[in-house]
Amino acid sequence: MQSTMKKSTQHGAFEALKIPSFPIFVGTFVLTMMADNIEHVISYWVAFQKFHSPALGGFAVISHWLPYLLFSVSVGALNDRFDSRRLIQFGAAFFMMASLGWGYFFVTDTLTIPRVMMLLVLHGFAGVFWMISSQVLLYDIVGVEKLASAVRLNATARYLGVLVGPGVGSVIMSVLGPARGIFFNATLYLPLMIWLIRAPCGHRAKRMEQSAKRNFRGIDDIWQTVLATKNIPYLGIMILLSGAASFFIGNSYQAQMPGFASDLGNIEPGVAYSMLLAADAAGALIAGIILEAGLRFTRVTPTAAMGFALAWAVALAGFALTRTYTLALVFLFAAGFFELSFSSMNQTIVQMKAPDAIRGKVLGLFGMSSAGLRIFSGIFVGLLGSKIGIHFSLFGATLTFLVVTSYLLFKFFRIELSSR
Repeated sequence: MQSTMKKSTQHGAFEALKIPSFPIFVGTFVLTMMADNIEHVISYWVAFQKFHSPALGGFAVISHWLPYLLFSVSVGALNDRFDSRRLIQFGAAFFMMASLGWGYFFVTDTLTIPRVMMLLVLHGFAGVFWMISSQVLLYDIVGVEKLASAVRLNATARYLGVLVGPGVGSVIMSVLGPARGIFFNATLYLPLMIWLIRAPCGHRAKRMEQSAKRNFRGIDDIWQTVLATKNIPYLGIMILLSGAASFFIGNSYQAQMPGFASDLGNIEPGVAYSMLLAADAAGALIAGIILEAGLRFTRVTPTAAMGFALAWAVALAGFALTRTYTLALVFLFAAGFFELSFSSMNQTIVQMKAPDAIRGKVLGLFGMSSAGLRIFSGIFVGLLGSKIGIHFSLFGATLTFLVVTSYLLFKFFRIELSSR
């Protein structure tokens, strides 16, 4: 089983880009991710200036990740029944409605806390439909042979959007102002919606033949999908790995970056602070380029994915304990490098092992695990950090993740031995 995986994931540099439709897929993905972050920059700034509500900031985090937790598998099941391109368009329409809604309330000066909450929830639902369905469409476009390359490039594109989006959003808000800036942001979703009208997806027909008779069972799909993954070697372990990373760590340390910056020498907003925010994303970008260029340290295997996950946790533990700004940048850069490496390998294995008949549901379960469980990471790093300090809470979260990942690695080796 593993030898088959190794054979199918050895590719030349940037192989997925040779598929004519894939560069367009990646381009629209970057543009949409960038627009997502631009909306956050503008809307969060205006809402903060108007209400000065920390609770509203907390609701923004919950509304972003809770839909992934509750509806990822259901959206995945819809992808097993309907055209993923239309579901992505549905998500993009939600994104546009949220941006237009913000713009309307900015212009009319009628923004209220309930309306902010409504728009945040709408944005969260848009993210689920777009992200889960995009992962299914990714497979439909490239198939198995170039899947590892496509997943790496797509993950790199996601970090590019995260890295560039806030800066572009700040420029747009400065030049156009919040209202015109958010209306302009709504137009950035149009290229995705237009391209999807006739976007090619050559591998979709075969997948739909196997999944067309699958019934949509609502919330029961979650449990049935969990049972199905238990019988597929390595699939359950990879989903548990992504869930543990999200549950204990996630991106909670990024939300606490002002506190870390203060402890590193009272660093104020500016270039030094921005470098802390950018170091993690920059490391991920470099990892994506290096791995895709062919300078690969290892093949795509569960062992390699868990090894990079352990290295990610060690790098974050170092960041949690250091009080030196330069070392903090190094640790964050390393964390981004290892995080992209393990997450792209993890997703590649899940994509390759997912049966076509329930591919959407499996990728939905993976999305619920890797994104939805991030809500709980705030408890370990945020709430616990208010009691013992964010440095020790992040260190404790990474230590717990190291233990869980070591157990999964041990379980994997047991499966390997029993299969011989």
